[in-house]
Amino acid sequence: MAKTIQAIRGMNDILPGQSPAWQYVEGVIRKVAAQYSYQEIRMPVLESTELFKRSIGEVTDIVEKEMYTFDDRNGDSLTLRPEGTASCVRAGNEHGLLYNQTPRLWYMGPMFRHERPQKGRYRQFHQFGIEAFGMDGPDIDAEVILLSARLWQEFGIADQLELQINSLASNEARARYREALRDYLREHEEALDEDSKRRLDSNVLRILDSKSPETQALLVDAPRLSDYWDDESRAHFEGLTARLEAAGVKCVFNEKLVRGLDYYNRTVFEWVTTELGAQGTVCAGGRYDGLVEQLGGKATPAVGFAMGIERLVLLLESQDRIPASTVVDLYLLAGDERAELKLPAVAEQARDQHTDLKVMLHSGTQNLKKKLIKADKSGATYALIVDCDVNGQLEYQFKHLRKRDADKNFTDLAELAGLIG
Repeated sequence: MAKTIQAIRGMNDILPGQSPAWQYVEGVIRKVAAQYSYQEIRMPVLESTELFKRSIGEVTDIVEKEMYTFDDRNGDSLTLRPEGTASCVRAGNEHGLLYNQTPRLWYMGPMFRHERPQKGRYRQFHQFGIEAFGMDGPDIDAEVILLSARLWQEFGIADQLELQINSLASNEARARYREALRDYLREHEEALDEDSKRRLDSNVLRILDSKSPETQALLVDAPRLSDYWDDESRAHFEGLTARLEAAGVKCVFNEKLVRGLDYYNRTVFEWVTTELGAQGTVCAGGRYDGLVEQLGGKATPAVGFAMGIERLVLLLESQDRIPASTVVDLYLLAGDERAELKLPAVAEQARDQHTDLKVMLHSGTQNLKKKLIKADKSGATYALIVDCDVNGQLEYQFKHLRKRDADKNFTDLAELAGLIG
């Protein structure tokens, strides 16, 4: 017997029993995005490798270790997208969506990173992303964060998430801080963990979110980024937090929040939870005013976020916030051989009578008792037994499989809509 082929490690099937949770999450996302007048954009999963090297940064973990990159038959280097922002900016530049316009866009789909799989972190994962272009004030930053906050309200998990926020200031202010932080850490280099030592020259700001307790102890007395903010960045941050406060959204100032991608400036934020263990970040984003120009477009301010669908589904399930979903509402079966031939036509009429009805048609020749057992196992709320009278006219017996209500016999299928409500 041939060896069974299994899915690639870290790339998971979403099975029929799991799909209703995903459909529910995706439906709420689409609803809220529409409430804020954001439009959907769909980008390919394969992009030029150069796109991510130029946007994310060549010395980031994503580019150095995690991207799925290969040469195609033409010798071009291609990469399965590890995140959505760079692809969205590429599409905006390519199709003229960003020039003298202020588009508000959203996307949803799979991303790919070669990480060690664990709960809430997979090699193929799914993200919902928001990107807003052409607006440089704190008002659009606030809108993006408020959109994410409304999602938590819709899902009923607002009390399970904390908003952490910081400002990376301007490029010039951040450069001054980077040098001050590097000088401080060099004085204590021997006490740094190996990963932080490697980042001293390549990406010193990432040391701020090191997981090493010894490194975090050193950072207690390190220079603070907020001491290097320029006046404009400080005013922007204060304008954002004032708007969030006015809207009733609480936030925690986290000066060590820097994000893992090179293109961020000014506002950065994360929504975190303690309900998912180590993978506590459910949604993260910020401002990236230089990225459009960096990828060949005209200088354009921009802000956005990405949200992990898998982690959100896990969080909703842990809080029992996934609504119950039935696969079958009405199970149709024939009571005699004459009705068997007409059963598909009856099923179509039933769907016409009630357009939202989930109808399952019995398949196979079994006795009535076994058919009803299958109807019950399907999880259907109702069963409809179709018979023919002596004149060949159809008769219907309507049975409640999940209620104690009385069953009903009738001859006009139009009654069905009233029976199921």
